Amino acid sequence: VQLQASGGGLVQAGGSLRLSCTASGRTVSAYAMGWFRQAPGKEREFVARISRSSSSTYYADSVKGRFTVSRNNAENMVFLQMSSLKPEDTAVYYCAAKSGLPSTVSYDYEYWGQGTQVTVSS
Repeated sequence: VQLQASGGGLVQAGGSLRLSCTASGRTVSAYAMGWFRQAPGKEREFVARISRSSSSTYYADSVKGRFTVSRNNAENMVFLQMSSLKPEDTAVYYCAAKSGLPSTVSYDYEYWGQGTQVTVSS
């Protein structure tokens, strides 16, 4: 499966963005999906994950209550709705896919999109 993340941009603190991840090559319903981010000089970190049927979601403590992950298997898309954005949310955001159960560990994911830049100004 090929993944392409989009929807990033520059936003003021307190604002919102909606990231999209479009899958091609194979239906996204076959995969658990995750969102990760990497800020300059930092390691890639887990943000959110969602099971194949959307029955299970899980968030990093740093984004809980502000971010919402969802998916539309019919459209082969996964989303990350980000609200109440903070400057510390600035990073390149990646969507990723894995077979089986979802995970918070980046090394568990088999397929990665190219990333989309999110910049939050103070």
